[in-house]
Amino acid sequence: MSVTLEMIREARERIRGAVYESPCVHSLLLSRLCGCEVYCKLDHLQMTGSFKERGARNKLMLLPAGQKHAGVIAASAGNHALGLAYHGELLGVPVTVVMPKWAPIVKVSKTRTFGAEVILFGESFDEAHGHAKKMAAERGLTFVPGFDDEDIIAGQGTIGLEVMEQVPGVDAVFVPVGGGGLLAGVGTAVKGIRASVKVIGVEPANAPTLKVSLEKGVPTGVTASATLADGLAVRQVGTICLETAKHVLDDLVLVDEAQIARAVLQLLELEKMVVEGSGAVSLAAAVRAKEMGLAGKKVVLLLTGGNIDVTMLARVIERGMAAEGRLCRVRAQIIDRPGSLAHFTAVLATTGASVKQVEHDRDFGPADVSLVGVVCTLETKGFEHIEEVKRALEEAGVRFSMEK
Repeated sequence: MSVTLEMIREARERIRGAVYESPCVHSLLLSRLCGCEVYCKLDHLQMTGSFKERGARNKLMLLPAGQKHAGVIAASAGNHALGLAYHGELLGVPVTVVMPKWAPIVKVSKTRTFGAEVILFGESFDEAHGHAKKMAAERGLTFVPGFDDEDIIAGQGTIGLEVMEQVPGVDAVFVPVGGGGLLAGVGTAVKGIRASVKVIGVEPANAPTLKVSLEKGVPTGVTASATLADGLAVRQVGTICLETAKHVLDDLVLVDEAQIARAVLQLLELEKMVVEGSGAVSLAAAVRAKEMGLAGKKVVLLLTGGNIDVTMLARVIERGMAAEGRLCRVRAQIIDRPGSLAHFTAVLATTGASVKQVEHDRDFGPADVSLVGVVCTLETKGFEHIEEVKRALEEAGVRFSMEK
């Protein structure tokens, strides 16, 4: 492996004092949820809201003086950009960042506040990446990769050193996977200290580049679909990252969008932590800890980022509530006469469900003109409660379909 435990230890000394050594705290509520002893590594509390500044700081400090003076450039959907911009400002290194046009607004604006030049280009990360490489050649800038770089990987691996000190006897570490730099660094650190600790990668099902690459044996591109874990939506895992993963990865778990949304909501409600989808995937996987033979074991969840737009957070909360059976939608057909809507809502009231929204559609209702359509969004207490609503409507003779 090209990145060693010694390189990671050197990186830790290099960035010490400039990067926050985040706490790794025990969570009683998440432990009960997952059926194991859960500790959360709170790297979403970094100054830039992400673990990415560890690798960025290490890389910048290792650049020759001439490259520091000329400046650096990177392509990033947000967190790598933030880390590079913040530490570039501290070290006096000019930073340019190319971000896809869809990059979260909060990440774009925060990157600019650190003095970086931000260029929005392309509809995909690949387009932004290509433009950044082109600009690097034209302007004589040093291109800083987001993950497939030994210095970046060594910096990210410092999280692993901290975890091993903060949680004696840890049995497993859940690591979010995008390009694979964090997995490579943390895996190298953890396995280098105690090989028996399980390193479990977590990847969004909509962007399974590591899974596909492991199956093929070589870095293999995938077409990433839209995902709440936007920071992990990488088309292709890094070459160095993949080779390292082959040696340090014990298991790889894919999580879907509903699971990610539910994890964001659970962290918000149970731990009062605002964590972005990319950082919450570790919890989305850890709820299956019993299935992985980790019941009662000490596990660490890496909460890697907290940069989520408020508008996105609102949508994620609703998705998470739906995934937990706390929201459902009823599409009903009722007779078009006075009192019918009141009767319909009265039936719902008997179940204890709370009506969040009602749409009474007389113009585009059923083909039978004596009927009208009603779409009702309900707040419920879980899937059993939804079944109660369903039974009550059936007993009342209401024609309906249900989305949950």
